[in-house]
Amino acid sequence: MIHYKIYSTVSQLPNSWDALQNHDIFLKTSFLKGLESSSPSNITSYYLGVFKAEKLIAIAIIQRVEMYLDDIFRKTSNNIIKQVAKQLVSKIIKGNALIVGNLMHTGQHGLCFLKEEISQSEYLNIINKALSDLTLEIKSKFNKKIRIIAFKDYFENNTIHNDSEFFKNNNLYKVQVQPNMILSILNHWKTPEDYIEAFNKKYKRRYKTARKKAKMLECKELNEDFIKNNSETIFKLYETVSDNAGVNSFKLNKAHFYNLKASLKEKFKVYGYFLNEELIGFYTLILNNDVLETYFLGYNKDLQQKHQMYLNMLFNMAFFSIENNFKTIVYARTAMEIKSSIGAKPNTMHVYLKHTNNFIANTVLKCIVKYMNPIKKWEERHPFKL
Repeated sequence: MIHYKIYSTVSQLPNSWDALQNHDIFLKTSFLKGLESSSPSNITSYYLGVFKAEKLIAIAIIQRVEMYLDDIFRKTSNNIIKQVAKQLVSKIIKGNALIVGNLMHTGQHGLCFLKEEISQSEYLNIINKALSDLTLEIKSKFNKKIRIIAFKDYFENNTIHNDSEFFKNNNLYKVQVQPNMILSILNHWKTPEDYIEAFNKKYKRRYKTARKKAKMLECKELNEDFIKNNSETIFKLYETVSDNAGVNSFKLNKAHFYNLKASLKEKFKVYGYFLNEELIGFYTLILNNDVLETYFLGYNKDLQQKHQMYLNMLFNMAFFSIENNFKTIVYARTAMEIKSSIGAKPNTMHVYLKHTNNFIANTVLKCIVKYMNPIKKWEERHPFKL
C-alpha cells in the first residue's frame, strides 16, 4: 500500500531520507537544515515522503513562496508604462505560490523516486495530492489562497516530459525559461593551464587582461568564523547584485551563508576578494558529487569593472573544478554571454505552471512569465580553438 506524509521541518524527516539517493546534495538533510535555518522570509519549505508499507520510495521538496510587489520588482522605475505593467503583473501573481523544487537554485532539485518501486505517473499524482493538501492547509492556517503552482527547471531530456498527459489534465502549462549555462570539463584538462591553452588567441588575451586587472586583489577562502563575523558585509555585497537583477522572487536571509557553511562544512566554499584587506567581493560554491554548483555571489559595484571581478570569479570557479576533478560546472542562468566566453554552453530548461484562477488563461500566465523571466537575445561566444 502506497501512502505519503508531508513534513514541515527537517528534524521530522525519517532516517531513511538521505539513504534514498546520493546524487544530489540539494536533497540531503545537511543542505535542507542549513536552508531551513536561514530561508528568505517569504519562503517556507515542506518535505514529501512517499512510502510503500514502511519503506521510503520517493521524496519531493515543495516550497511555499509569498510574492509581493516589493519582493518581485527591486529596481523602481519612473516610467509610467513600466509602473502600470508592474502593477498589473503584481495583481495577477502576488500572493502565495507552491513550487515543486528549490526556487533559490537553478536546476531540478526537488524530485527523487525509486523507479523500481513506483512509476513516474503514480509519483506525480501523489505530488499533486500533496499540493492539494498544502493548499487547504495554507488556506486554513494562514487564510491565504494559492494562486500559482509550478514544477521547476527540467532539461529537455528529463523523463518528466513523458508525462505530458499529467500536466495537461492538471492545466499545467509548459514554458521555456532562460537556459542553464554549463561547462563540461574535458578529460585532457589536467590543470588550469590546459584549460587556458585550449582558448583561441582572442580569449587568451582576454584572460590575461582580466588577471592583470585583478593583480591588486587577494582571493582567499573564508572560514566559518570569518563568515559569521562578517555576515553584514557579505550580505551587502550580495544585495548589490541581487537588487540589480530587477526581477527577483526572494531576498536571502542575512545569516544564509553562515548557516549553510555551518551545515555543509567542506561541501560549501566561500571565497573572498580583498583590496587592502577590505572585503570587496565574494563567490560561493556547492560541491555536489562530481558537479560543481556555483551559488550566490556579490561585489562592490564601483570596483567590479575596474578589477573585472566577475570574470575573474568565473575563471576561478573553472580552475577549482579542474583542480578538484569535477566533471561539470553549473554556472546557472544569468549573464549567459560572459559565461559562454569562458566555455559554458546553454542548456534549455522548462517549467510547468498554472494559475489557480480559471479566469486567468494560461496564455496570460505565459506572457507574465516571459515578462518576468525573458529569454534574452544574446550572442554565444566560442572561446576555444577549432
